[in-house]
Amino acid sequence: MQNDIPIRRQQVAAGVRDSFSAGLGIFPLGVALGLLVIQAGLPWWLTPALSLAAFAGSLELLLVGMVAAVTPLAAVALTVLVVNFRHVFYAFSFPLHLVRHPLAKAYAVYAMIDEAYAVNASLPEHERSAPRLLAMQISCEVYWVGGGLLGVVLGAALPAPVKGLEFALCALFTVLTLDAFRSRRELPSVLLAGASVTVALVLTPQLAMFLALLLFVGLLLVRHALTARRPAQETADA
Repeated sequence: MQNDIPIRRQQVAAGVRDSFSAGLGIFPLGVALGLLVIQAGLPWWLTPALSLAAFAGSLELLLVGMVAAVTPLAAVALTVLVVNFRHVFYAFSFPLHLVRHPLAKAYAVYAMIDEAYAVNASLPEHERSAPRLLAMQISCEVYWVGGGLLGVVLGAALPAPVKGLEFALCALFTVLTLDAFRSRRELPSVLLAGASVTVALVLTPQLAMFLALLLFVGLLLVRHALTARRPAQETADA
């Protein structure tokens, strides 16, 4: 048992290091959230409240505008469903089975954000572990909450509003996509994702993300079936 402690510490340290690349995007995104809350005339405590209650950057940035506009609760609920529907698909390949403790597993589900998924996807399977995963997720949340609090301070100190903060989220997703492609070199997946987005934008521009995710998963299932059938046919021919 004592021999496991140094190993666990190494895994926790590795998880914190894993979070650095995502933290470079999460922290300034948190700052943007804090600035938006102050610029919208909302109370400062809404920033940490949103950061803890809805740990999802894209959703929180949208919620700021919806709260400021006093959007009906039904519209807020539909927006939450559409924007966060992608997390359903994360669970298919996110290594939640590594986390055994019920409370730790519940936190891993709660903190299964885009950045945590992207960072974990780039790790070889033999290097993954529960301490490393949880340490990475906790670090990501610290960046997010800390950035939000700094944004609140900056928003109160700046004399004029800052324009273009909404683009921070788009920039972060672009960087994560490029990093995932560089580590995996999955060109067919990139092409299928691009085709899904294009079709969704043409057919249902108001629900493009929702339809694009469904199309992408469907195409991935078809690709998996074709790939699995090919070795079987080659074995039969041999």
